[in-house]
Amino acid sequence: MTQVYCLAVAEKTDSTVRIMALEQDLSSFGIFQRSTVGEFVGFFTKTVIERTPLGERSKVEEKDLLCHVYIRTDGLACVMITKATYPSRTAFSLLNRLADEFSTKFPQKSSWATMNPTTTSPKYPELKQHLAKAQDPENTDPFMRVQRELDETKIVLHKTMESLLQRGEKLDDLVAKADNLSGASKAFYKTAKSTNSCCGM
Repeated sequence: MTQVYCLAVAEKTDSTVRIMALEQDLSSFGIFQRSTVGEFVGFFTKTVIERTPLGERSKVEEKDLLCHVYIRTDGLACVMITKATYPSRTAFSLLNRLADEFSTKFPQKSSWATMNPTTTSPKYPELKQHLAKAQDPENTDPFMRVQRELDETKIVLHKTMESLLQRGEKLDDLVAKADNLSGASKAFYKTAKSTNSCCGM
C-alpha cells in the first residue's frame, strides 16, 4: 500500500519555485484520478515551498495528506508528500539526506536553472529509488527498526513474567519463601515494591 505519494527537489528564489526533480507513486488512486491527483500534488508542493521560509522545516496537513518540506538557506527545497500517518521524524531524516545527496550530485547551482523533472530523471535515478524505499518507513529510518525490536523484546519480557506468574505463584510469595535471600534483600524488595506501587504490571 502506498505511504509516500511524492518526492520532489526544487529551487526556491525570491520570485519563483521551480521543481527540478519529481517522482510520484499514485498507484493507489484510480486510473482516471491519477492526473488530477498529480496536478494537486504539484500545486500542493509549490504552495508549501512558497510559504516556507529559507532554512526551515515544516509540515502541512491537507485532508489525508501530509506535506513535509525542508528548505536550505541556499534555496534548495526537498518535499515529501505522504499519508497523514507517516512518521515525521522519518520523513525529515530522508529529506536531509536527499538535500545532501542532490547538492553533492549537482554542485553547480547555476546548472539548476536548466533542470526540470523530465530532464533530471535520467540523471538522478536515486530519487525514484528513495520513493520506493520510503514506502516502508522502517527501511528508510534505522531507528524505527530498532524501536520496533525493542518493543517486541519488551512484549516478550512481559509475556514471560505473566506466564511465570500464571503458574499460581506470586512474586511476593516467592520472595517470602526464598531461603537464599538475605533479610536486606527482602527488605529492599518490599521497599522497591511500595515505591513503585503506582506502576504495576
